Amino acid sequence: MKAYVLAMTLAVGMASAAQAAAPEENVHYREVPFAQPVDTGDKIEVREFFWYGCPHCYTLEPELNRWLKRKPAKVEFVRTPGVAQSWLVHAQAYYAFEAIGMVDKLHGPFFHAVQTEKGAYNTPEAIAKFVAKHGGDAKKFQDAYASFGVRIKLDRAKRQNADFNVHSVPTLAVDGKYLTSPSMAGGEEAAMKVVDFLIDKASKERTRRAAR
Repeated sequence: MKAYVLAMTLAVGMASAAQAAAPEENVHYREVPFAQPVDTGDKIEVREFFWYGCPHCYTLEPELNRWLKRKPAKVEFVRTPGVAQSWLVHAQAYYAFEAIGMVDKLHGPFFHAVQTEKGAYNTPEAIAKFVAKHGGDAKKFQDAYASFGVRIKLDRAKRQNADFNVHSVPTLAVDGKYLTSPSMAGGEEAAMKVVDFLIDKASKERTRRAAR
């Protein structure tokens, strides 16, 4: 009898722990007020809203990079810079990095430089020198920075920040429907676990819609 009671106690305890571990809506994540279209087609979209000057975004980077190495094949990751007025130089620089084909090479080093050399990269001229230092062409960067194409992307980023109801960074959006962050989830590792939970949730929702 004692063994039975002990087994039941353990089972209840394990079930309670599993329930406690499950992310809760409006605690660890929230729904986007109006679901947004994704840019990733058949793949589940995970979108990070970030700012190079944000220390919390920088703290998330190592955990995010580990997650990117193990993310499911059905998931595509995209970035959208935050667009508060004082962040716009960095947002425009991000899209200029994309335009010259150097975002993968420059994203991490530029993040580190902005965080460790406070105030050094708040103008396009200073960022152009950074690009040149890291093997890019300063003039190509400046041309891209001032280009119509980059400004179009910046305008779209402004709309996306508003449409996703993003009030702070870092924020992670899953499949245009759900938002989480380290502050909501309880840390960087926890945030990526919530992202995994939301990917599974979004995937099941897509399957149900397809079956109708």
